[in-house]
Parts: sequence; structure tokens; C-alpha cells
Amino acid sequence: MRTVGRKIVREPALRPSAELLRSAATINDTLKALLPGGRTCMPKGVYRFQSLEEANHQQAEWLAQAMAEIYLARRA
Repeated sequence: MRTVGRKIVREPALRPSAELLRSAATINDTLKALLPGGRTCMPKGVYRFQSLEEANHQQAEWLAQAMAEIYLARRA
């Protein structure tokens, strides 16, 4: 087995450090920039699926639709 990287596992803290808060804010800002307008890939609602495969397929459909909409919005 070949190890490519190392995962740092931290215990949950009641009072996170400033470094962890900064890294979380950076991740949040990056995700916010990827999906403009504060939208998400999935429409709001409760969804029930017969299988995990069906849920994964629907999630991929929503993601593809969101990516297409973002592309068209940035192209215009």
C-alpha cells in the first residue's frame, strides 16, 4: 500500500482556535464564490428515494443543471 498524503484528525473542540475559524471561513467563501446568488445545487424540499443509486443519480442531475446555469450566467 502506498500512502499519498496524511489526514489530520482533530478532536471536536468547545472553543475552536482562531486558525480553525479562519480555515472554515476560507472554505465557506470559496464555496460561496462557486455558487453565485446564494443558491444551492438541490431545490428545497424533502425527497424520498427507493435506493441510494436513485438518490445519487438525482443529485448528479441537479449538480449538472446548476453547473449549466452558472456557465450560462457567466457567459452572458
